[in-house]
Amino acid sequence: MSLKDLTWEHHKNAERQEFVKIMMSGNIHPKFYATFLYNLHPRYDLLEAMGRVHGLFDGIPSVQRHQAIIADFNHLWKEKEPPQTLPSTNEYIAHMKGCMNDPEKLMAHIYTFHMGDLSGGQMIARKVPGLKSMFQFEGDIDKIKTMIREKLNDDMADEARYAFDSATQLFKEMMELDCEHYLEQTDNMSE
Repeated sequence: MSLKDLTWEHHKNAERQEFVKIMMSGNIHPKFYATFLYNLHPRYDLLEAMGRVHGLFDGIPSVQRHQAIIADFNHLWKEKEPPQTLPSTNEYIAHMKGCMNDPEKLMAHIYTFHMGDLSGGQMIARKVPGLKSMFQFEGDIDKIKTMIREKLNDDMADEARYAFDSATQLFKEMMELDCEHYLEQTDNMSE
């Protein structure tokens, strides 16, 4: 079985979350999406810093997303105070500190998040507000995917499952926010 097959159920579970449906509706409120980006940024920033130390982005530096995520956030967020950092973000950061010396575990996270951005992220880009820098890649996307796949093995499945589960938890926590306020504003935007 491939890594994709070994993580399929966890991947599908993440995609089934209500937050993903809202994001894919094309009507997500900019502030709600910015809160999501704010919680993605520290995840990507730490993962990418650790990945660079181990040479995991050699040959594919443009796949790194942390700068694009913060650019998208800054474009959308107009409040003085930053959004809330959600518990799953803090848990993810703590978990990743335990993986910092394990390139295979780090690669499992790059597979989960960056490969997703290269694939499904292209559909998301058509639906979300703002600059959408997070989903703009330099170079041949298929070639980048191939280069990532070449660094994968089936032993990464447990860590990739963890990454999908952490994303699922973030999606659930997004829906636990005062999202009625966001959704109300979204409804008013579409009227």
